[in-house]
Amino acid sequence: MQYRTLGRTGVQVSTLALGAMNFGPIGRTTQDEATAIVDAALAGGINLIDTADMYSAGQSEEMVGKAIVGRRDDIVLATKASMPMGDERNHQGASRRWLVTELDNSLRRLGVDHVDLYQIHRWDPKTGDDETLSALTDLRQAGKIRYFGSSTFPAYRIVQAQWAARELRSGRYVTEQPSYSILQRGIETEVLPVTEEYGMGVLAWSPLASGWLSGAVREGREISTNRSAVLPQRFDLTRPANRARLEAVERLVKVADQAGLSLIQLALGFVVAHPGVTSAIIGPRTLDHLESQLAAADTVLPADVLDAIDEIVAPGTDLAPEEKHDTPPALLDASLRRR
Repeated sequence: MQYRTLGRTGVQVSTLALGAMNFGPIGRTTQDEATAIVDAALAGGINLIDTADMYSAGQSEEMVGKAIVGRRDDIVLATKASMPMGDERNHQGASRRWLVTELDNSLRRLGVDHVDLYQIHRWDPKTGDDETLSALTDLRQAGKIRYFGSSTFPAYRIVQAQWAARELRSGRYVTEQPSYSILQRGIETEVLPVTEEYGMGVLAWSPLASGWLSGAVREGREISTNRSAVLPQRFDLTRPANRARLEAVERLVKVADQAGLSLIQLALGFVVAHPGVTSAIIGPRTLDHLESQLAAADTVLPADVLDAIDEIVAPGTDLAPEEKHDTPPALLDASLRRR
């Protein structure tokens, strides 16, 4: 396992991080299975575990908490908030009212007195940066969090939040968690240059592109992944974007074979090769998934392999742009761009 400094915090984290989204009903993972995955991940050198309040409505945090009993101090523990937690309109967002309440809920579910990294899961356009940053700064001063970060923020919002922190003389976001893979390279155009400029750590999620780069999605093979059952439209091969992804996958398999690597090693090695990326978050649902992904822990892609990838998916290109998660709200909701 390789380790890198998380932004400018001085904290050393593994280049592969364990994502716990699949713990609980989402991934049909039991507590015993989740604990076994955590055990194997830590044995493999992973020291960063990332979860969120909304994963399986809090069950992921509960399962992570039970799995790390007795070894909390050896783990960099991260969670997230701001996504809806039920139907109550104020049980979501990035207001002081909600973040203070929900952090306590997360700490209770995790069974800990603090988290190392608390992240705003999505930018909340209804809440000002001053409101959110002042609340997060107070939570840090109270000892309940060590650092705070953003997740899937558009580049201009990352910049705005950095400037707001400077004006307020508050704490600032020290990390960003964007979606990044060989098939979705859009963050290379603006997000990664911005995070590098501000010295932010970057924890990349979905490095296997929701399973497209796991080796399970191939030409002429029935697609039966867990994610395809949950989001079938993202694997519908009648859609042009999905055909483009499949064609890219077939070409990438050849590149991996020629380099003596699995497709998973190629995909994870690509993500952590970018100098602006700190860690790639893997989200195994089973021990077998974890073992296949840990095989990429020491993968370093040579220049010719990275060049071959660039020939297949050009830098800065999203093969499925409609699946981007940092699109400005006004582009998705017509009422926000019309009087």
